Amino acid sequence: MSSSTIPNSFDDVTDFVVNRGNGITGLVDSGIQKVPERYILPPQQRFDLTKVVSQDSILIIDVSNWDDPEVIKSICEASGKWGFFQIINHGIPLQVLENITDAAHSFFGLPNEQRSKYYKGASPSETVFLATSFSPQAEVALEWRDYLNFQYIPGNDQASALWPPVCKDEVLEYMKKAEIVIKNLLQVLLKGLNVKDFDRDTQHTLMGSPRINLNYYPKCPNPQLTAGVGPHSDISTITVLLQDDIGGLYVRGIEDDTWIHVPPIKGALVINIGDVLQIISNDKYKSIEHRVVANKIKNRVSVPIFVNPAPDAVFGPLPESGEIPIYKQLVFSDYFNFYFSKPHDGKKTIDYARI
Repeated sequence: MSSSTIPNSFDDVTDFVVNRGNGITGLVDSGIQKVPERYILPPQQRFDLTKVVSQDSILIIDVSNWDDPEVIKSICEASGKWGFFQIINHGIPLQVLENITDAAHSFFGLPNEQRSKYYKGASPSETVFLATSFSPQAEVALEWRDYLNFQYIPGNDQASALWPPVCKDEVLEYMKKAEIVIKNLLQVLLKGLNVKDFDRDTQHTLMGSPRINLNYYPKCPNPQLTAGVGPHSDISTITVLLQDDIGGLYVRGIEDDTWIHVPPIKGALVINIGDVLQIISNDKYKSIEHRVVANKIKNRVSVPIFVNPAPDAVFGPLPESGEIPIYKQLVFSDYFNFYFSKPHDGKKTIDYARI
């Protein structure tokens, strides 16, 4: 694309990126030399590196023995204090992890016209779509991210039949391996809530509709002006995140207005508590704000699995807690739709669930 055809105005960028399905990847591929106005955050919303607390770090837990009382204790305590931790020796082969990040680069390395075939609203399958930013129609500034989202339906080969060939097999392989880790994690977290049964109804409520993203953050000419992803907590039960080796994930610190970098560790998975589990646990576990900073030098990918309840699942504080509920009972689809009706706004979504 010649420089004369690079979209520059606020409306032209919105049309090119959002309406025509090119995403931020297509905009970067067009040859832009600076961050367009459509992506520039108000000064007070930009990330301040002086707020990063270097002495604090996220706990790393060896889960080679899920039944070890110390492993169970560490997971539950980290979920209550930090809302984030990393796990190693989880059983997913390193090659599988490398394959899925390579697949993300392969998809976003396709020409615009091949990627845009999967854009939301035009995708050949209801179980996969490409999107950009978070909630483009509601955001003051777009986020510097595209993502390919998959709905994983175990055992249903037809559901994945029309997924992009360049990444289909890698996504399925990773999800099949990760499903075992997810079940182990949820069983441990439920033990911490005095829940012993992990039956079909419980699985429907906690992990009935998992989704996986291939997130892509193309290199950014002025990363200090924009956000890869703005501050937010996830609405999932839990999120299982695979980072590449570039880094850029920051978690809200315990002290006000501080942030902690989550360093990439080869072979590790980052686990964070979502709003659903905070609500179910009646605040024993915490979903924590986090954000992603854009990178000037390299294209970054990450692969989160959002372990979501089924859309019709009803959830609320568990009676096993023995405490007065501070949240109401909710249908997950209602919570999900509310979350995506607005921009990322820190922890405000959970107020929707309070009694």
